[in-house]
Amino acid sequence: MSVTIILIILTAVISWYAFSNHSLMEKWIFYPYTVNRDNSWYRFITSGFLHADFTHLFFNMFTLYFFGSNVEYTFKSWFGEVNGILIYLLIYIGGIIVSDIPTYIKHRNDPGYRALGASGGVAAVVFSSILFYPTADICLYAVLCVPGFILGVLYLIYSYFSGKRMGDNINHDAHLYGALYGFIVSLAIVPEAGPHFINEIASWRLFS
Repeated sequence: MSVTIILIILTAVISWYAFSNHSLMEKWIFYPYTVNRDNSWYRFITSGFLHADFTHLFFNMFTLYFFGSNVEYTFKSWFGEVNGILIYLLIYIGGIIVSDIPTYIKHRNDPGYRALGASGGVAAVVFSSILFYPTADICLYAVLCVPGFILGVLYLIYSYFSGKRMGDNINHDAHLYGALYGFIVSLAIVPEAGPHFINEIASWRLFS
């Protein structure tokens, strides 16, 4: 069984259980105000295994399934089974942690702010995939298909400005910084992917 599938099952089980277990939700949710006061740093990780509702859970795990398998396979191909898995987990778990750092800094004195979800880790995996396969189509709602590098740019722009605006109960900063983390760390680990990324985009044609 792939690590991607294990992560999906683990996240689904924990999230589903937390839907009806208020105590677990309160203990594991990312609560910057509390973290700043009781040093419950574990919330940077545990909040990534919680989701607000089934739709939130489904969308994140659906995305992880389609992108995670390719990224996991790519790292295993480059570094072997064990090291490939460890690097893949570094991208996913690291994305969850790092993407929440700006949120922590911004909201550590805000007692009303909380966040949860695997979006930072999922975004990291998606942008790792875009680095390795920049011209592969990403299809939205199975209708509109756009090359990954184009959708990636649009995603970053949208996340940046939505994060500035706030007010929609979505942690756009986590999406933005998770995406950047996934791309940059993957590039640092596999620097050969940089020239490949540029060459793929340079040779891409709209109607090819």
